[in-house]
Amino acid sequence: MADDSIGAYAPTPADRFTFGLWTVGNRGRDPFGFETRPALDPVDAVYALADLGAFGVNFHDDDLVPFGSTAGEREAIMKRFRRALDDTGLRVPMATTNLFSQPVFKEGAFTANDPAVRRYAVAKTLDSIDMGVELGASVYVMWGGREGCECDAAKDVRLALDRYKEAVDLCCAYVRDRGYDVRFALEPKPNEPRGDILLPTVGHALAFVHALEWPEMVGLNPEFAHETMSGLSFHHGVAQTLWAEKLFHIDLNAQRIGKYDQDFRFGSEGIRDAFYTVKLLEDAGWDGSRHFDAHAYRTESIDGVWDFARGCMRTYLMLRDKVARFHADPEIQAALEVAQVARIADPTSPGGLGADAITALRAGPHDVAALAEVGYGLERLDQLVTELLLGTR
Repeated sequence: MADDSIGAYAPTPADRFTFGLWTVGNRGRDPFGFETRPALDPVDAVYALADLGAFGVNFHDDDLVPFGSTAGEREAIMKRFRRALDDTGLRVPMATTNLFSQPVFKEGAFTANDPAVRRYAVAKTLDSIDMGVELGASVYVMWGGREGCECDAAKDVRLALDRYKEAVDLCCAYVRDRGYDVRFALEPKPNEPRGDILLPTVGHALAFVHALEWPEMVGLNPEFAHETMSGLSFHHGVAQTLWAEKLFHIDLNAQRIGKYDQDFRFGSEGIRDAFYTVKLLEDAGWDGSRHFDAHAYRTESIDGVWDFARGCMRTYLMLRDKVARFHADPEIQAALEVAQVARIADPTSPGGLGADAITALRAGPHDVAALAEVGYGLERLDQLVTELLLGTR
């Protein structure tokens, strides 16, 4: 299905846009209603995404090979999928494991109280890592959707974190032993489907990484909806992840604060945070995939699914164009100077951390009254950004 409807904002594989099989394959089921769309064959998804200009497709193990498949069925499915990838040139940059859908994980996976469940969860993950590597994935995302609780009396969180660490360490050890070129990315989320999920935010996950056996192998996969649903700034979370050199993957979608995990089309809500996120990624020269972990509205037919996919990519490209206009706009650049934006790069103590430097810093002079009189023009700067986003600049 050749697509010529995007015009100046037509994506190409060079843009590194990716979708999950579970995103375009979402059938519209929700807690109150059954599916509104037929199942999408993963091979059909590959050809459709390639026609739209996507770079790659990602998957959970169960998205591609149905749960309970035999070894022979698995091989036949993998062979057919590989053929579609070869035909289209589509890549598989990332893979992950479904440790949340099956009833066995109702009390947890890596952090289940029952050791037998934990052992099965790790074994399933190792099998899934093999699948991902076989298809070329170099990033492996870990979302602990069932790692949490509703009844705090039933879970010692300190020991649960010990077991979480043990599971991630086991996966790292397996990858090292096999010589796989794979890095792991933890995906924070505050709640849903559990009442509270372990590693709920970027900050929690970054702290956890530093306690691991091989922290250099593990980073983060922050998601727009997951940070936003609890009222946090996704742009700030991504910035801190970049600052820590731990942005291994990213999930782009849209979300309203305080709602359930909506996974809306990228840019359909929170357009300012979306703009600043795109600006951050582009200004940083981040070379990872721009993955859209979202899905079409339940109202849509399969045609609407491809409208959704086009929309995600088109919005990113439009915002990327806005970033270029931001940097080229003379009034915005002048406002940035008034706000002294560039001066945040100046060290507070040019002399370093020694005693003499600290003495000089304390000695000043500190003209507090003069400093307090300075205006930074942030109202004007913010209005200029608003006008840029609304298309009047």
